Parts: sequence; C-alpha cells; structure tokens
Amino acid sequence: MTTSKQPDAGLPATAATAGSERVWHAGSLEPMPIRKLPEPPPSIHILGPTVFLVALGVGMGESYMWPRLVLLFGPEIRWLFLIGVTLQAFVLLEMARYAMATGESIFTGAARIFKPIMWFFFTIAILIYIWPGHLSAGASAFESATGVPWQVAAIIGMLVVGTVFTLAKVIYDLLEKVLGLLIGILVLGTAVIASMVGTWGDLATTITGMFAFGYLPDEALTEAWFPVIVGSVAFAGPSGMQQMWYTLHLRESGAGMGAHIPKTRGLAHAGDEEVMPARGFMFDTDDPAEMAKWRGWRRWVTFDALLLFWGITMLVTVSFTVLAQAAARQSPDVVGLLREGEREAALNAMSSSFASVGVPALGGVFLGFIALIGLNATLGLFDSFSRGQADMTYNFVPGAKRFRQAHLYAGFLWGVIIFGICILLWGPADGPAAILDVLAFLSTFAMGAYCIVLLLVNNRLLPKPIRPKLWTNLIIGFGAFFYLGMLLYSLIRFGVVVG
Repeated sequence: MTTSKQPDAGLPATAATAGSERVWHAGSLEPMPIRKLPEPPPSIHILGPTVFLVALGVGMGESYMWPRLVLLFGPEIRWLFLIGVTLQAFVLLEMARYAMATGESIFTGAARIFKPIMWFFFTIAILIYIWPGHLSAGASAFESATGVPWQVAAIIGMLVVGTVFTLAKVIYDLLEKVLGLLIGILVLGTAVIASMVGTWGDLATTITGMFAFGYLPDEALTEAWFPVIVGSVAFAGPSGMQQMWYTLHLRESGAGMGAHIPKTRGLAHAGDEEVMPARGFMFDTDDPAEMAKWRGWRRWVTFDALLLFWGITMLVTVSFTVLAQAAARQSPDVVGLLREGEREAALNAMSSSFASVGVPALGGVFLGFIALIGLNATLGLFDSFSRGQADMTYNFVPGAKRFRQAHLYAGFLWGVIIFGICILLWGPADGPAAILDVLAFLSTFAMGAYCIVLLLVNNRLLPKPIRPKLWTNLIIGFGAFFYLGMLLYSLIRFGVVVG
C-alpha cells in the first residue's frame, strides 16, 4: 500500500507496507509508522517553541556586538544584520518542516542520512557549549549593578537553574512560560527606555541603515574588524546549533507529529515518563484531509518565524541600536575606546545613556537587562544542550535505553553545571583564548554545515508532496555559501576566523 507519491528512483525514502503496518522508509534507520496528523492550532498565538530561539538569539550579539559595529561604522552596517536574521527565519521554517512531519529531531534526520554527521554535531555541542560564557557576561553586568561578585552570582544562577529543571514535572512547559515572561520584560523594557533616550532621527537611521545594501567602509574590511563582522553576522539571531535544538522544542511542544512523542520530565519525575519510541512517525501525504492539516501547521510555524522570531529579534536590536547612537552623542570618546580594544566601552556608554534621562537608577536597570539576557541564554542553552545530547545518546548509544531520557537529561545538565562551576572557580572564566577562537570557528562552521544537512534531510527523507520548493532550497543553499564563504574568506585572507 502506498501512502504518498513515490520518491525519486534511487533515493532512500519510500512508502511501503511492513507486515500489517503501513510505514515510511527513510534512510538507513527503522521505518516510520503511519499515524494521523493532529489538528493544527490557530495560526495566531502568543507563546510557542520559538520563544526558545528568541531567548537564545537575543543575546550578546544583539545587545553588544551589533551596537558596537553601529558605533564604529554607522547604522548603515545593519544591512548585514537584516540578511542574517532573515536567513535564520528561513532556516527556522525548514528545520520545522522535518520535525513537524516526523516528530524526529534534525539530529535523527542527519543519522538517517549518515550517522557520522550526527556524531559530528554531538561533538561540536560539547566543545562549544560547556563554557559558561553567557552567564558570566550576565553576572558581570549584575555585579556592576549590585556589587555582588560575578562568580557568586553565576554559580548561584547555575545551581538554581539545575534545581528548577530537576524538580520540574515537564521541563518544556515550565521553561516556555518562564522564558516568555523574561522576553516580554526585556522587549518592552528596552523599547520604553530607547524611546526615552533616543530621537526620531536615531530611529530613522536605524531603519534605513538596514537597507544600505553593499555598504562596507574600508576599515570594515581590515584584519582587525572583518572577522568581527563575520562573527556578528553569525550571531544575528540564534547561532551555532541553536536552530537544530529548536527541532527538539517543536517535538516537546507537540507540534505536528511531535504529538506522538512523550515529553521529557525532570529527574524528580523520571518514573512518570513514558517510554520513548526509537523513531518518529509519518502521516499519509496522499490523503487530502491530512495535507490540509499539514498546511495549517505550516501557517502556524510561519507565524512563529515571521512575528515571534523575526519581529521580536528585530524590535530588540532596533532598541539597542537607538541606544547605541544616543550613547555615542553623550560619550563621544566611546568610539575611540572601542578602537583601542576596550570591549566593555559600548555597554558602559549605553548604561550612561540610560541614566541620562534624569533617573540615575536607570543605568542600573540597563545592566539589569544585560544580566537578564545572560539568564535567558543560560536557561535556554542548558536545557537545549542537555535535551540534544540526551536525545542522541538515548537513540544511538548502545545500552542507553535502559535509562529514561529524564536520567540522561539530568546527567548532561548537571555535568555542564559542575564543569561551569569548576571553570569559574579555578579556570579562566572565558576559556583559553585559543580554544575560544577555535570554538567560534566551529560555531559558524556548524551553521553552514546544518544548512547542507537541511537540504539533504528535507529533500531525501520526506515524501515529495511536503518537500521544500526550489526557491526555498536556493535560499538555504545561499545560507551554506554565506556562512562558510565568509568564514573561509576570513581564514584565508586574514589568517583568523571570527571575532
């Protein structure tokens, strides 16, 4: 019995009947049983799995790296940010295509193509995300605002995060609500303050600067700043593997066929967790009613991509860019300090700009927002890292299935927390500079690599009726060229990777 249009000859994905059960063969792993696609929710909604990407994406790139570039080169440099965030929105939609159609993560999709690809990302995740960089940056801002030593704040923060995730009945449900609240405070707070210290002229140049395509002053193409621009483009929105982790959050939210997969529970409730299936599921793409539901799910995730992800990320960065321009007027020496390598000058100048509205305490409020960004990123990163590593371990490490996913999740969670505390107490908090340089390279490289994986997974493993269209493939292909091309140009031309 056929459940979908037959794939191209020679491709691994096929629809067939295995015994009495209809299944969809995709790659070299176990076939996916055919199940009903759940009814889609209304397209317009407030919270969803994209809040994780926003929490991870609205980080130091938007609050620090891009305001610094605006101070140095003017708001016209933001056309690169527009390309970076728009490209990330398309990546989000394509990551969602496979996750919602199968209930599997993109890691499992990669394993269906070629298992070493998945282990490549498993290794990179450990190399990149065990360093407590985001929380350290947020804790440093917290120290400036309150006087509490940043190591103490960072360690307490990590222990609180670990305890909350351990006690949570269903981790995803708790985290979506907490991150939604924190993002709401951040977005509204920065927008209100930016409107108080900025001018209409700042807002106009911020917006028009996004369309100054091709603007690159000579200084931007130097060894000192081009690697910084490469890193900033990669960190426009979620960077590294964060888009790949988004597929796990889609599954946990019950989006599409993810509704057939049990949710990961906190360690304290591991005994309540249902047994995780070894593979995902597929729906009948030859059934018009099922395809109508699929189009509903695509509208739902498109709303997520355009409004919740693209819109919120853009609003936050517009606020920070207005602040940066106001800071440059009030602290004319900030540009010189940045050129001299004073990396904190931009943040300090923006803090002073906050305070300049006549309420000195607002300077501390700004630093509080930076601390909030660090906490957001830590909550999202710790959960995403643990979820991704646990998923790959559970499905592909022999013997791992004798544990529940909650056990593996807790193991990776507390492992990264204990390592982070050790680094804060006895090691260089930022990690050795040489290692961070390599990790920055890996992060940007991973983004180019996952674009290639997306093309393979969506075009080889999905039934034809739900595969991406040509123009979508061209955009994702451009993403691979964009990230890898800029990275390799920086490496070959200047001998350095990203800044």
